[in-house]
Formats: sequence, structure tokens, C-alpha cells
Amino acid sequence: PDPVITYSVQDDAQWKDKWKDSFHPFRVTDDLIVTPIWEPAPEIANENDTILLIEPGSAFGTGTHPTTRLCLEWLHDHNLEGKSVLDYGCGSGILAVAAKKLGASKVLGTDIDPQAIEAADYNAEVNRADASFYLPKDMPDEKFDVVVANILSNPLRLLAPALLARVKKGGYLVLSGILERQAEELIEVYGSYRPDSPLSVWKSMDGWICLAGQIH
Repeated sequence: PDPVITYSVQDDAQWKDKWKDSFHPFRVTDDLIVTPIWEPAPEIANENDTILLIEPGSAFGTGTHPTTRLCLEWLHDHNLEGKSVLDYGCGSGILAVAAKKLGASKVLGTDIDPQAIEAADYNAEVNRADASFYLPKDMPDEKFDVVVANILSNPLRLLAPALLARVKKGGYLVLSGILERQAEELIEVYGSYRPDSPLSVWKSMDGWICLAGQIH
């Protein structure tokens, strides 16, 4: 049968904030919690937890998506003390902020969206995390101990040379935003540029995977 379509006019302000109803504090690991800025003291927290306060604005990155969670788990499970980290395609800056709060000594982020840079700067400030964010044209020409990119398969394929060039010798490249069926293709693409530094599936979640590898 033909569908019955109804509509109503919604207030712009209500629509802009409606998504907040589904964003609540959650535990990423046993001692890492992501919470919206409007719930700064989550009931699930204890004194040993690292808490990330996030206000994504119009940028991607509340931490609830499997690809973001996979990257957060990788950062949590690897020793970042004294390491430099680049969050490539930073969105809300959640990965950069997490890296800093987990011990990284220097953290930068970049995104093509000026609104993402604005959101990332704000989130770094409210978390008291010393991280800097840039549009690509303004990025310093540096290499990093860890480069993490949570984007999508197609841009990750195109960005392979640029991302590999940002990793220090002996550093790590971490990629997500990749469906399980896309993993082998991405591994082959990056392997064609650096056959001595193969990536592999680090972990999967709900049909998404995180690729990681050490760059020699």
C-alpha cells in the first residue's frame, strides 16, 4: 500500500540539540570513560578513571562509534609516555585529547573542516589537554611516533603515501573507519608503499576493524 506521510515543523534549536538525548557517559576500557560535557561527573566513574569530556558540535567523534572506540582502545593499550601523536582527520579531537591524557608528550591534529578544528580546540581546552589542531595547509612538517587516522577506506587508500610519510622510523600507524571486507585491500595498498612494514588487523568490532603496524 501507499505509505501515509505526515510531517511537522521543528524548531531549529531543538533539532540541533536533539541528538544529545542519545549521548551518555560510557566506559571504553576498565579505566577510560567518555562523557558529554554536560555530564562532567558521570556516576559510573571512580577515582582511578581517565575521563574524556566531549562536546562534538558538528564534528564527528563522540566515541560511541566502533571505529572511534577501536582507536581509543589502541591508544589505551599502548604506552604513549613521551611519545608524539598525530590525529589525522581529528573531527572532535577525541583521539588527540585521549592521547594526551594517556601520557603522550606532544599531540597534534588536523582536519579539512574548520568546524572540526574549532570543536577539537574546545575539547582540548575543557580537558586541559595540551594539543594543537590545524587545517592541512597549516600543518607543521613533522614526523610522529604514532599516527592515527579514523576516516574511511577510500580516503585512507588515497592518503597512504601522506600518512606513511608522517610516521617516524619505528613508529606506529593506526587506521580505522574500515569495514572487515575492506581490510585486505587496505593492507595491500599500504604494503605496496612499504613492504617492509606490513599492517595487520589489530581488533574488530561490529563489522569494523582497526589496522595497525610498526613502520620500519
